[in-house]
Amino acid sequence: MPELSRFAGIVIYMLFKDIQHHNKPHVHVCYGEYEASIGVDGELLAGSLPRKQMKIVIGWLALHEEEVYAAWNKAVQGEHFNKVDAM
Repeated sequence: MPELSRFAGIVIYMLFKDIQHHNKPHVHVCYGEYEASIGVDGELLAGSLPRKQMKIVIGWLALHEEEVYAAWNKAVQGEHFNKVDAM
């Protein structure tokens, strides 16, 4: 899975050409045994995260919105994208 960022035990990644289950721009998040799909707008699309980590991810998405959308646009085309700094 192509990793977008990693911080505080949270791994954020995107899949190439990933528009079958969730058409809206989103990321996949892993934290321990938790996994979730979260829209770039912060909407929980699938899975779950502890409340604290969900807030951290939503804050990170807001802070890096332009970079995440740029990565999304490349990923859906099957192109490699740049990693985004943690904070």
